[in-house]
Amino acid sequence: MSIFYKSIRIGKGGKPFFLYKFRSMREESGPSSTSADDPRITRIGRFMRRFKLDEIPQFWNILRGNMVFFGPRPDIPEVIDLMSDEERAIILSTKPGLFDLASLSNIHEEERLKGSKDPHATYLKEIWPEKKRLQIECIKNRSWKLNLTILTKTIWRIMKK
Repeated sequence: MSIFYKSIRIGKGGKPFFLYKFRSMREESGPSSTSADDPRITRIGRFMRRFKLDEIPQFWNILRGNMVFFGPRPDIPEVIDLMSDEERAIILSTKPGLFDLASLSNIHEEERLKGSKDPHATYLKEIWPEKKRLQIECIKNRSWKLNLTILTKTIWRIMKK
């Protein structure tokens, strides 16, 4: 079993790429959205996820040119397929990023999914609509000031927990 997890995500212009993370779960099948009480998460995985350390390999994605520091988080193909043509056009008009308003707003979304019998359905119903709205807002209002705000608030929220 590799220490890396890789998942197909959709990037700028609808181009698929592999997103890399440190593996934080056992290799068992399960829902694509993960709740905080998912039994597949390992003990070290809980620690990594708490401080977002599992995201460090995404710097490789940035170096390879698949991602940038600030932009909408990349989604799996099944979620992209659920977007309207207008949403897809806006969100896929830019490279996906490591940081954005949507991930800041839902920095501990696993906690919101805790106890759900179907975490992915709960994600799509309760979290995803707001995430899309914030991703589009972030793209339309992109600036160095917004990026700095997102970065500082993200670091603060990770450390605060």
